[in-house]
Amino acid sequence: MKSTRYICMTLLVMLLAITAAFAQRQITASGTVVNKDLFPLKGVTVSNTDGDKTQTDASGKFTLASKDGAVLSFTFIGYLPRSVNSATNMQVVLEENTVELDAIQVVGVGYGTMRKSDLTGAITSVSAKDLRQGVITSAEQLLQGKVAGLTVNQPSGDPTQGSSMRLRGGTSLSASNSPLIVVDGVPGVDMNTVQPTEIVSIDVLKDASAAAIYGSRGANGVIIVTTNRENGTKTMDYTGYVAVGNVAKNLDLLSANQWRELVRDQDLKAAVDYGGHTDWQKELERTATTNAHNLSFANGGKEGGMRASLGYLNSEGVIKTSSLKRLSGTLNAYQYGLNNKLRLEASVYANRDDYHPIDITVFQHAYNLNPTLPVMQNGSYTQIGGDWNNNPVEILMKRRDDQSRNRLLGYGKAELEILEGLKATATGSYEYNAQQVRFYAPASSFQGNADKGYGRRTLGDYQNFQLESYLNYDKTFDAVHKLNVMAGYSYLKNQYEGFGAERRRFDTDFFGYNNIGAGTDARMGDVFSYKGEAKLISFFGRANYIFNDRYMLTGTLRRDGSSRFGPNHKWGWFPSISAAWRISQEDFMAATHSWLNNLKLRLGYGVTGNQDGIGEYKSQSLMGTGGGVYYDYASNSWKQSYSIIQNPNADLKWESTAQTNIGLDFSLFNRFNVTVDAYIKKTSDLLYTYTVPQPPYLHDRMLANVGDLTNKGIEVSVSANIIQTNDFTWNANLVLAHNKQVVDRLSNDLYKTESLSSGNLHGLTGMTGVYTQILKEGYAVGTFWGPKYVGLNEDKKVELEKDADGNVMQQYLGNAQPKLTTGFTMYFAYKGLDLNVATNGMFGQKILNAQRMNISFYGRFPEKNILDSYVGDPSKDGPVFSDQWIEKGNFLRLQSLTLGYNIPVSNNWFKRIRVYATGENLFVITKYSGIDPEVNITGLRSPGIDKAIDPSNVSDNYYYPRARTYSFGVNLSF
Repeated sequence: MKSTRYICMTLLVMLLAITAAFAQRQITASGTVVNKDLFPLKGVTVSNTDGDKTQTDASGKFTLASKDGAVLSFTFIGYLPRSVNSATNMQVVLEENTVELDAIQVVGVGYGTMRKSDLTGAITSVSAKDLRQGVITSAEQLLQGKVAGLTVNQPSGDPTQGSSMRLRGGTSLSASNSPLIVVDGVPGVDMNTVQPTEIVSIDVLKDASAAAIYGSRGANGVIIVTTNRENGTKTMDYTGYVAVGNVAKNLDLLSANQWRELVRDQDLKAAVDYGGHTDWQKELERTATTNAHNLSFANGGKEGGMRASLGYLNSEGVIKTSSLKRLSGTLNAYQYGLNNKLRLEASVYANRDDYHPIDITVFQHAYNLNPTLPVMQNGSYTQIGGDWNNNPVEILMKRRDDQSRNRLLGYGKAELEILEGLKATATGSYEYNAQQVRFYAPASSFQGNADKGYGRRTLGDYQNFQLESYLNYDKTFDAVHKLNVMAGYSYLKNQYEGFGAERRRFDTDFFGYNNIGAGTDARMGDVFSYKGEAKLISFFGRANYIFNDRYMLTGTLRRDGSSRFGPNHKWGWFPSISAAWRISQEDFMAATHSWLNNLKLRLGYGVTGNQDGIGEYKSQSLMGTGGGVYYDYASNSWKQSYSIIQNPNADLKWESTAQTNIGLDFSLFNRFNVTVDAYIKKTSDLLYTYTVPQPPYLHDRMLANVGDLTNKGIEVSVSANIIQTNDFTWNANLVLAHNKQVVDRLSNDLYKTESLSSGNLHGLTGMTGVYTQILKEGYAVGTFWGPKYVGLNEDKKVELEKDADGNVMQQYLGNAQPKLTTGFTMYFAYKGLDLNVATNGMFGQKILNAQRMNISFYGRFPEKNILDSYVGDPSKDGPVFSDQWIEKGNFLRLQSLTLGYNIPVSNNWFKRIRVYATGENLFVITKYSGIDPEVNITGLRSPGIDKAIDPSNVSDNYYYPRARTYSFGVNLSF
């Protein structure tokens, strides 16, 4: 009996155990994973102790078979891991890991987006809060000092001039070195079409494995700009500021009293004292004011919505008459249909600039003029005659140079979800840029005197028509296999045209530039027009595969066909492949998780091209005027003759850049994010215009693909979350980049040259035909080449280093390209108060202080002014180029300092009120003796040369004084 009872009890226990075990196996854990704001998180890995795993969907939801009460683990890059007992209808809240959160940031990769943690290429993303602050007159300035390897060169304080950008060194000698700009998915857009306040993020595609998706336009890198789009909310915001600025530094020339003292000391009886006390530099300057305003509002929902913004900028330059006014507007709208499977979007960006550039020769006149000469006498501007002795204030005030620029970008976009994971996208865009120049110099002015009045009007416009369509398939299999495949087609048509007219000898100044026909002196060439167009057709694709969130592989391929190049090379292939390994996910790295996170190794290779900056019809034979006139007896009249002005080149093609990149990303102690990249860029088939023999060629020059150029470098980016508490935050960011460039080849069997001269000093006293730089195999672009300075002899003559035969030696004198570029920012916040400090710098570059050389010799005085530092021992020679005038250009600039405060809101009118004050260019640490060490370092003609030296080519390098600016602003959210 007892044994029977025992057996029954045993069977009952076993049955209950089996039932419990069976019941546990039948439990399906389910729920939603959210962040602290209850926003659903997609892609969170959910796993149980048996090794089963799944991922949350777009709504943050998951289901996973599990034992009842068993422990589930939730892991997601950017958030702290969490373990929870399994149950049904769970809500799991994950806390942010403020350092790793950067890894899940969505970045633009061209024709799509990816999580930063899934990237295999070298891509840097900058959010709006990290962009440069202060007075922004050119959108490129937003990125200065923010991206390792991206040099944003702002060599002028002129608000009418833009900035240049160069990524990982220049890749071309004669084509463009600027990155391709992509705005909201539309490639090739002028970055200044977009209001800076509307930009929410900028992604920089640095290596070829990332940029190859843009093929023949990606050799200089790609910058993807994302503006404020749909956010499903209703908002209204205003931002505005006012700013005042003054010239930060001038040349230290002799004052009137110093001039008189030196005249007395040297007993210069022929010196003329005009009785005035004039600082000619300050007579050109003023306290500049700037004000900017932006109003935006949005009304968004699940089915559709819109956003609009209107901006106004009025920026005075610190030099009289220079200014920029900009009116800009943006309108975006979107609509969903077909049960949210179809999304339509349309956007329009437009702005108009009215600006007034100056004649940059006024600086040369100001440096020359006698400081005792008054600006005006008897109600008229004072003039004394002589080379470069004209009154610069009169030049500024009497000339009228009114220019305008209109920009328009409109596009429509349709996205259709065909199947789960399969989406089709089509975009059409139209871009229009137009510039108009209106110029008039009256007969009473220096510039118009010789022509008895001179007027000019020009108008040019540029249009972009673009159509792109692509399919994107995105699917996750078994929670460990992620596949993304994209394939597409692109059609682009560029068209430009323009015309102009000019006349001289006006009987009256009444009409100004509004009646050019009133001029009575008409010359051949006074009326002109032009037109051109180009087409680019492309097929492209990309495949991205991720296994177990650890191993990533990406391949891209693009085929471009361009009308710009010769019939033998109309089409080109641009492939890339890259891979990444998230080492930190491996089991053998478990012991390091307490201090090392998200360790990822990247390796990529790709080929990109450069066809931008090369004009249309360059592969064809062209005829043009310039051969003079001839008498046509048939019509009994003189006619214009035509001749060959360009040789055909059937082999003309784009420059090709092959780039290898190896990178390492990791996080330390949950506080520091570090990225290190090393690269080698080899550019082949460099385009340059070579001299060719006549015959067989009909023209003496030809554009051809010949040379090779290499850039090698390393980049480091560090972001640190030093302190993060409820009341106090301290963050810091550091970027460092080193690049070394070498021209490997300039010649082949057909086109030969040992070296090419550049850096012409034409325009400086005694410097006609003098070149200061050389383009030579084994050296970088911007290499200074010339004699070394020994000293002054007993006769105060310049002595230069000579060889054994007594000849002046020409040798290497340094390079204009920096060896190290850097940017460093720090952000502090305590309750409602915040402080942002930003610096940028360049190190290792050389600068030719051509302006100092031009005004530092004895023969100038007393007719012209000289530097105070050269009063004691100037040369009796005229200017002599040597390494005496080549200086180290190292500098570190306090770019901006912003102090802000969020005012507590206690009413129903405002959601947020923030006031702030910003100081810009507060100081520069440098030993450079010129006004400012940040001079032009781009282009081939004369990088690294300080001051205007060729008035006919003012865009190359001149220095418009940089301002020290203080601005005060407010941000309001209603």
